[in-house]
Amino acid sequence: MSLSVHIQHQLGAFQLDAQFEANAGVTAIFGRSGAGKTTLINAVAGLLKPDAGHVRLGTRTLFDAHSFVPAHKRNMGYVFQDARLFPHLTVGQNLDYAARFRPKPRAANHRREIIELMGLEKLLTRAPIDLSGGEKQRVALGRALLSRPEVLLMDEPLAALDSTRKDTILPYLERIKAQTDAPPILYVSHALDEIARLADHIVVLQNGASVLNGPIFDVLSDPDAVPLLGVRQAGAVMMAQVEEHRAQGLSLLKVSAGMLSLPGVHAPVGSTVRLRILAQDVILSRTRPEGLSTANILPVTVRGIKTGIGPGAAIGLQAGTDKLIARIPAPAVQSLQLATGQDCYALINATSVAPASIGR
Repeated sequence: MSLSVHIQHQLGAFQLDAQFEANAGVTAIFGRSGAGKTTLINAVAGLLKPDAGHVRLGTRTLFDAHSFVPAHKRNMGYVFQDARLFPHLTVGQNLDYAARFRPKPRAANHRREIIELMGLEKLLTRAPIDLSGGEKQRVALGRALLSRPEVLLMDEPLAALDSTRKDTILPYLERIKAQTDAPPILYVSHALDEIARLADHIVVLQNGASVLNGPIFDVLSDPDAVPLLGVRQAGAVMMAQVEEHRAQGLSLLKVSAGMLSLPGVHAPVGSTVRLRILAQDVILSRTRPEGLSTANILPVTVRGIKTGIGPGAAIGLQAGTDKLIARIPAPAVQSLQLATGQDCYALINATSVAPASIGR
């Protein structure tokens, strides 16, 4: 099921003009506060009628110059930042409310599958007031999925949670994405760490306009994207296979350019994980260094160089079939004689890759 969106809308002095295509998997809508993320997703949901543009879901037109399908007829699930559970209903009753909107075949089995998927078995008789923030969001996710939506919309679902509770919810979101019958997901967030773990595609909004749009692996590793994503948050995503778990909590991971030794990897041997490597944690050397405390040294080729972003320079790197990005002092570009096509080595400190940056 594909979703085509082009929204033009004026809100006072603010002008939203954004367009993108979303297919299977997770499409992230990223931008700083005030960029227009919530306005955009509300327009997709049918909670506001835009001035112009279109929203098309498969062969159905939900909005254009001639038509506007109201929210309750769009068959979209919406998970808000604050969960919005019915306070007078138990968890089980909140879930059953969604049954009013789903097809009847497989209803009982589907309910059980969602409860197991979201780990809600022990919460069914509890009231929302007795739940933690993370538990509330799991119930809200389960309720949205039980309505069998054609698209799942998520607006900053983890923004109200602290880092510990956020880390407990992310695996559930990864489970949803991994389901073979999972609907396309639009995931709104200003937190790049969440997006790097979950998204397949990213749309970057700036002052109401969609200024970047592409696969997550390409956009996050693009040196030209650094000013839009934020210098401190810039970092690439790469896939790795778990080869071995060693002593002291270290694991050996295979990437296309070589091997990495990292802590905090809890996936079984043979499984594939997603790594977020921050640009500030990548060091470059023209020759292969020896006698270092880190064994994480990958041969790379310079793909592109972005200067003019303060005292640093962003260096796009090709590491086998993967892409990395490094942020180094601007003078180092000249002292290392870096240029597009230049071969060098990327050094990655094992302890710089936090467990929260390792996903499934």
